[in-house]
Amino acid sequence: MSLRLSTVILPVDPWHEGGRAKWQRAEELGFHAAYTYDHLSWRTFRDGPWFGALPTLTAAATATERLHLGTLVTSPNFRHPVTLAKELITLDDVSGGRVTLGIGAGGNGFDATVLGQEAWTPKERADRFEEFLPLLDRLLTEGAVTERGTFYSADEARNIPGCVQRPRLPFAVAATGPRGLKLAARHGQAWVTTGDPKLYEEGTPEQSLEALRGQVEKLGKACVEIGRDVAELENVLLTGFTPDRNRPLESVDAFVDFAGRHRELGFTEIVLHWPIADSDFAADQAVFEKIATDAVAQLG
Repeated sequence: MSLRLSTVILPVDPWHEGGRAKWQRAEELGFHAAYTYDHLSWRTFRDGPWFGALPTLTAAATATERLHLGTLVTSPNFRHPVTLAKELITLDDVSGGRVTLGIGAGGNGFDATVLGQEAWTPKERADRFEEFLPLLDRLLTEGAVTERGTFYSADEARNIPGCVQRPRLPFAVAATGPRGLKLAARHGQAWVTTGDPKLYEEGTPEQSLEALRGQVEKLGKACVEIGRDVAELENVLLTGFTPDRNRPLESVDAFVDFAGRHRELGFTEIVLHWPIADSDFAADQAVFEKIATDAVAQLG
């Protein structure tokens, strides 16, 4: 099974002060894709520079030629399907059809309350996502959409000419629970996971592998239930949130070992955080670039 290697570039650098250079370097290094987080602010970066995801991706589209681009991940926390669809169609046009939408139900971070609302419960997030994603699917594939939902509605929303990619740009659905996995099976061209968050602090890499194996099996069952071949979905692992943390970035050999073990579980794409000094994503830039250029070939 072939393996794709991608990166996620957090939007912390002003475009003309290192931002553009990172995206261009990602293309030079041969990464399959470069993603960015779609938050309004995030964790320890809250009090520093943090730029918008879709404008950043639009700029990256004009600064690169081959690199696939996307969000990891967008959520309903501060988005509406109608406005998001318009922006995605525009981004897909600017990029010449190189965009993937990573999308999930959202969480309890700053985005959950920044618009003045109470943070949604896990059930409320799941309820909203279950309505958000099918409506977004329609908005990206139909010229005009009218829909009256409990949470999201559209009134003759026009999205002409639609996406460059047909029938629409691909969805990479982040999910681990049963309702999210069903949405991934029905609407996704890829599935995204970060592993089991309960294992991050005190779990072991072996326990993480078992948890991921269980998630892959549940995705397969969700596909069987709707008569879909699970092999139609790419399986994407966003690294940095398993008990391995940043150890796979310590050397090419360490990464090859990590990637090989996860490829055996069925993962087809592994995403590494671009190094950021003095953060949870600190790593040696030279080693990171060596992994980008050499590791996939070693995996065969």
